[in-house]
Amino acid sequence: MEFESRLDKSSEIRHLLRTVKTALELAVVARAPADLLNRLARPAGLLEAVSQLPVEGTPSETLVPELLIDARAAVDRWEAWIKLRGPLA
Repeated sequence: MEFESRLDKSSEIRHLLRTVKTALELAVVARAPADLLNRLARPAGLLEAVSQLPVEGTPSETLVPELLIDARAAVDRWEAWIKLRGPLA
């Protein structure tokens, strides 16, 4: 069961990393405001680093829950911004 929990957390981190990186790339192309780019770039970089490390029993373990929340919030903010802006040309 513990192995499955670690696997689930690692999968969640990798999936969210792909989502945040894609949102960041699209935000750059869409010329999103710097604040939005920074909100996406921070969790993208941290998720990249954390995805390369073991999470359980390490200092990164305390970082991960808040990082996941920040990453999801950044993607939500991106989705709201692009919805208001309209489709990319």
